[in-house]
Amino acid sequence: MAIKLGVDLGGTKTEIVALDPGGEVLLRHRVPTGQGYRAIVETIAGLVTSAEAELGERGTVGVGIPGSINPQTGLVRNGNTQALNGNPLDRDLGALLNREVRVMNDANCLAMSEAADGAGAGHSVVFAAILGTGCGGGWVVDGRPLDGLNRVAGEWGHTPLPWMRAEEFPGPACWCGRQGCLETFLCGPAIARDCDGEGHRDAGRVVERAAAGDEAARAALARHADRLARALAAIVNIMDPDVIVLGGGVSNHAHLYSEVPRLMAPWIFGDAKAVNLVRARHGDSSGVFGAARLWDKG
Repeated sequence: MAIKLGVDLGGTKTEIVALDPGGEVLLRHRVPTGQGYRAIVETIAGLVTSAEAELGERGTVGVGIPGSINPQTGLVRNGNTQALNGNPLDRDLGALLNREVRVMNDANCLAMSEAADGAGAGHSVVFAAILGTGCGGGWVVDGRPLDGLNRVAGEWGHTPLPWMRAEEFPGPACWCGRQGCLETFLCGPAIARDCDGEGHRDAGRVVERAAAGDEAARAALARHADRLARALAAIVNIMDPDVIVLGGGVSNHAHLYSEVPRLMAPWIFGDAKAVNLVRARHGDSSGVFGAARLWDKG
């Protein structure tokens, strides 16, 4: 069996991993994400070519992207990295690499990785949420990604914030053209904007300031935890997953795992309040491992 190459396309970095048939890591490398569609395609193809030259072996290629491919048109849509939208990414990469390339939403790749050997291992129904530059979700049921008829299953980031409070309505404008999407409330830049206003994007600084006693930062993190709790409670009410796995940079905020399950309880229907909320075991590399596994099911 060939080596398995996975690529995770992020807003700021693009990472490749090579796995042997048993899942052991042979190579990992990150580079800045290219600016513009052609640069992105060439960056991904270059990473694959370089990895194969270094390892002396050809492999299967899977790519995780912040968006999905429309099954009717074959074009990327819904991409937070908007240069991808309207382009046949899998076909263009396939032409450069002279093989079929599988492309899937990055949150689905996160879910696949964590369900296989991460924080969701051993569970039947896994929901994984990416909280990073953007916000998305993915499902794995009995080891298989749940794509849906239109391949938009898990597009949680572009559903409205549940149980909006008066001061939250109608919500910030989203790049998708709507207002009040979860992405505008829950991603990293949203935390910074909520704390310090437009133009601020570094959620890490907000966490540091909160730890130092900054009341404005503490209040912003409290609002974020409350909103995340409502958003995840809606997921529990619809599918009641065995485990919810958080990935992306915001998932590193340790207070979420103690605060959010408690805050979810009033919003979960009925008297069953148990919530299994965990951090991705593979951290911000979960997506790239999941991309490498896109060929595992044949």
